Amino acid sequence: MKHLLPSLCALTGLLCSGAAPATGLHLPDTGAARPPVEFIDSGRFGDLPFSDAVRVGNVVYLSGEIGYDAGTGKLVPGGIRAETWQLMNNIKASVEARGYRMQDVVKCTAMLADMADWPAFNEIYRSFFSKPYPARSAFGTNGLALGARAEVECIAAR
Repeated sequence: MKHLLPSLCALTGLLCSGAAPATGLHLPDTGAARPPVEFIDSGRFGDLPFSDAVRVGNVVYLSGEIGYDAGTGKLVPGGIRAETWQLMNNIKASVEARGYRMQDVVKCTAMLADMADWPAFNEIYRSFFSKPYPARSAFGTNGLALGARAEVECIAAR
């Protein structure tokens, strides 16, 4: 039960902030102002059906990045290491374009086409962050956009 209390407190904080969970729960109007929501679309993804990022108050939710080189319009060659370098540089550029720093990244989700690439992915990933590292989840998948070996999405806050 004592482990449930922090979760309940976090949920209470979410509910008290006026943010509605994705379940469609409608909360009573407490009169508190909701943080502004800004959908950020730089146009670099063409007409694909997603935004580069969404800012809610001081939190930025970044769309997933792969090892895509905008200059060539293709995945970088060289496998997991090269793709991870490129995708992490893409994330860094996206974070900085929103006025944040990599130290502001609080959560990442990593998707790998082959979990055997985990050590090589971690080696590159680690070079973009320092302790304390962002929270992170990871899973293997059987297909990523453009045949990518890895994709990472992040959340930044300040």
